[in-house]
Amino acid sequence: MDQQHRKIKVALISVASNTILTIMKLIVGLIIGSVAIMSEAIHSGVDLLASLIATFSVRTSGLPADGRHPFGHGKVENISGTIEAVLIFMAAVWIIYESVIKLLRPKPIEAVGWGIAIMFVSTLVNIVVSEKLFKVAKETDSIALEADAWHLRTDVYTSAGVMIGLTLIFIGHRILPDPDIHWLDPVAAIGVALLIFRAAYKLTIESARDLMDVTLPANEEAQIRHLIKARQPAIHGFHRLRTRKAGNFRFIDFHIKVDPNMSVDDSHSISDDLSKSIEGQFPNASITVHIEPCNGKCGGDCLVGCLLTEKERKNVMDK
Repeated sequence: MDQQHRKIKVALISVASNTILTIMKLIVGLIIGSVAIMSEAIHSGVDLLASLIATFSVRTSGLPADGRHPFGHGKVENISGTIEAVLIFMAAVWIIYESVIKLLRPKPIEAVGWGIAIMFVSTLVNIVVSEKLFKVAKETDSIALEADAWHLRTDVYTSAGVMIGLTLIFIGHRILPDPDIHWLDPVAAIGVALLIFRAAYKLTIESARDLMDVTLPANEEAQIRHLIKARQPAIHGFHRLRTRKAGNFRFIDFHIKVDPNMSVDDSHSISDDLSKSIEGQFPNASITVHIEPCNGKCGGDCLVGCLLTEKERKNVMDK
């Protein structure tokens, strides 16, 4: 519950910061007529929507399993991440459209200093909030918070880019009487859109992957195999290891081979001890261990995961 409370708290901080920045950027962008700042306002608006989706998803994903959702609600976070990615793509397309129009019909920007100031504030705020989101996302293994953090981290880069473009316009007007450099504003906006496309692509891959029930990362499966092998000689072998992930919940399923003369109580004790060991490495893991008798006649998958030597296999067959 403490982890769930932290996830919701940091998600609400993201909602608050994005709300304030969206309003500020929108006001300044309209006043000075900067398409780059307007694009940043749209970007922050998408970030706000993403933060609201993330808040909903972390609330829902923390609900316990029920009759309709026997495997829990973890995939809500992956679904929200995919939705966020689609929203980012749409926002990027709109920004490029508006920027091209501004390039074809350039207009001078007034009060550039206000634009520089709001971009500076946006950069600082999003650095602080994104760092906090990344920290909690890593500690709680939350894909929704990680997606929200990447939203804001992208906003850091784009706000800084727009700020540099506006700064060049500001300096140009101080050095030259009437410089023709207003094209920097829509060009900076297009740069924003390209960075958004890149972030959306990475987010789509990250969030949609677990929707397809792919296996856990190779290093995590290696840890699971190591924990199983550590129970040798009580465990003679293992096979059919299957893993998947939903949100911050992992599902691990495998078969172990034990002495056929072992009592049900002893075999259950081995299974229970092994499950607790894996849960220690992977909190929120649902582990299913199937116990099978080992007769020493290994073949196929069983042979690959056999932990017995040739001599030990022969002794088991001779019993």
